[in-house]
Amino acid sequence: MFNKENRANPRAELKWPVFALTAKGPILGETKNVSTGGAYVCCPEPLRLNEVVDLAINSPEKSLNVKAEVVWSNIYGPDDKINPRGMGVRFLDISNEDRKFIAQVVNEHCPPEEVDLAELETIALEVIDN
Repeated sequence: MFNKENRANPRAELKWPVFALTAKGPILGETKNVSTGGAYVCCPEPLRLNEVVDLAINSPEKSLNVKAEVVWSNIYGPDDKINPRGMGVRFLDISNEDRKFIAQVVNEHCPPEEVDLAELETIALEVIDN
């Protein structure tokens, strides 16, 4: 399912396993949604704002290795279906190949009327230029 909101990048609701090794130990989680710019990671002990972490995100097709910054964290809030415990991360360092892969997967999960073709073309050009 596609989640259309006022966001810089379209998001798709994709549940992919996530692993991060932090100073406090490993974090295991699962994405709630993913975009080319970041993801929401559901996990029992989210990191604090502005923490930077290396993530291994395991889609069914391939493993993505990204460096990400925590930009939103639900450390103390409710932990329910509407607001699951977790953190929003912004991708800081991701390969062009992995960003293109995410763009294709998000596009596959978007209803045709929801796809912003200009944005997808911009993403494709960024990947080609880099």
